[in-house]
Amino acid sequence: MKFKKYVDIERFGTDEVEGIEIGEIVVFYKIDGTNGSVWFDDGNICAGNRKRKLSLENDNRGFLAHVLGSQCYSDYLFDHQDHRLFGEWLVPHTLKTYRQDAWNKFYVFDVAKEMPDGSEEFLPYDVYREALETYGIEYIPPIARHKSDTNYESLVGLLERTGEFLVSRGDGEGIVIKNYGFRNKYGRQVWAKIISSEFKEKKTKPMECQKFVEQKIIDNFCTDAFIKKEYEKIKTENNGWRSKYIPMLFGRVYHELIREESWNFVKEYKYPTINFKTLNNLAIQKVKTSLPEIF
Repeated sequence: MKFKKYVDIERFGTDEVEGIEIGEIVVFYKIDGTNGSVWFDDGNICAGNRKRKLSLENDNRGFLAHVLGSQCYSDYLFDHQDHRLFGEWLVPHTLKTYRQDAWNKFYVFDVAKEMPDGSEEFLPYDVYREALETYGIEYIPPIARHKSDTNYESLVGLLERTGEFLVSRGDGEGIVIKNYGFRNKYGRQVWAKIISSEFKEKKTKPMECQKFVEQKIIDNFCTDAFIKKEYEKIKTENNGWRSKYIPMLFGRVYHELIREESWNFVKEYKYPTINFKTLNNLAIQKVKTSLPEIF
C-alpha cells in the first residue's frame, strides 16, 4: 500500500455533502491536532501526514517516531494488511485547552480498507471499534447517533457537548457527521463538519448594512477561525512561524476560501458578478485584521 491523502471534510450545508443527514448518521467529536495516517507496505510500518509519507529525517512533530515506538500499530496492521488508519496526532494547534494527558497521542477517526481494484472504502465505526480496542489503539468515539432525517438545529445543539472529550475547559473544535451509506451527487464518499468557533462567529455577527458582494463574502465566509486554522497549518508544516511565511498565508487563505466556499457564495448571492482581484485584496486585509500580532 502506498501513501494516500485523507478526504477533505466538507462544511455541512455545502453542495458536496447535500443530503448526508438523511438516514442513519453517526456524529463524532472533531479534535484539533494534525492529520496522520498509518499503513503497512512491503513488510514495513509507514506513516504520513496530510500531504506526504513521513521519514524520521522529515517527521511530522514526532508522529512517525511515536508510531514506530508503539507495538500496537504494527500488531494491528500485520493482522490487517489491507487497512489504513487515519486519525489526529494531538499536538498543539489552534485549540490549546486539551487535558495534559491527552497530548502526543494518536486518535484514530477512520479505518479504510483497500479494495481489489485499488480503491479504498471507509469501514463503519461499529466494525473497526472492537478491533482497535483489541490492540489497545486510541480512537475518537461518537457524540451521538441519529437513525432518521436530522435537522441542522439538532446538529448545532451537539456543539455544546464537544467539551466532553479530552478538553479541560470550554468547547471542543466541533463535530464530524458521517453517513456510511451516503455517496454525494458526484459518487464520492464524503463526511461533513460543523466547527464550533466558526458557527459562533457567524451567529454573533451584527445585521449587515448594504455592502458590495466581495465584502459580504469576506465577512460571512473568511472568518477569523477560518484564517487562524490556515495559519496553524502553516506553523505545523514548517515547525514554527516566521515572517517569511506571510505571503504563503495570504495565498493559502485566498486559495482555501475559493476552493471550499465558492459554491456556497454562488448560491448565497444568486450567481453574483465577483471581482476576484478585489476579493483577494479584501482577504489580505482580513488576514491582517485577524492576526495583527504577526505583522
